[in-house]
Amino acid sequence: MALTREQLIDAAVSVLSEFGLADLSMRRLARELDVQVGALYWHVKSKQELLVDVAAKLLGKVPQPSMPTRQMAPLAIAALLDQLRSALLTIPDSAEVVQLAQTMRPEALAPLGWLLEFLEHAGIPADQALYARHLLLNHLLGSIAAHQEARALAEEPDAVAHAAGSGQEAFEYGIRVILQGLAVEHPASAE
Repeated sequence: MALTREQLIDAAVSVLSEFGLADLSMRRLARELDVQVGALYWHVKSKQELLVDVAAKLLGKVPQPSMPTRQMAPLAIAALLDQLRSALLTIPDSAEVVQLAQTMRPEALAPLGWLLEFLEHAGIPADQALYARHLLLNHLLGSIAAHQEARALAEEPDAVAHAAGSGQEAFEYGIRVILQGLAVEHPASAE
């Protein structure tokens, strides 16, 4: 049976989920799939291209939300970010993978488009909505990375059990502060 792109992406997600990004190499994937490394490059041009597909697959777990009313847009934004965090939190190095993917091909990550639509729907001008999305994504991915790092440290006997600011409460607080700041910056969005 011939290897498919979907099988390659699934194998990459599996290796990432179990071992993290450091162990996600094209050679390892070839071994896992019982093919030559060259067979992988028939489906993707590079590991970076594969990581974009991996990020899209990880974020594909999040269902597309309905467009909220203008007044409910901030709550919908917070809910979407919370769903994204939940989808990525247990996957080692997922923040790094999504960061790379959103830098390379943000259009491949549907939830990033939804976030931008919600921000614009909330009354934030399109060019500034891009900045707001960038800020919210940095908070999201930073929160995930901090949480994962704290968990990794907790597994080491002599390490600190929990890093400050890596929990759900800190994440939600950051979202509230960012959204309140956006409402101050764009008063029409708070109406």
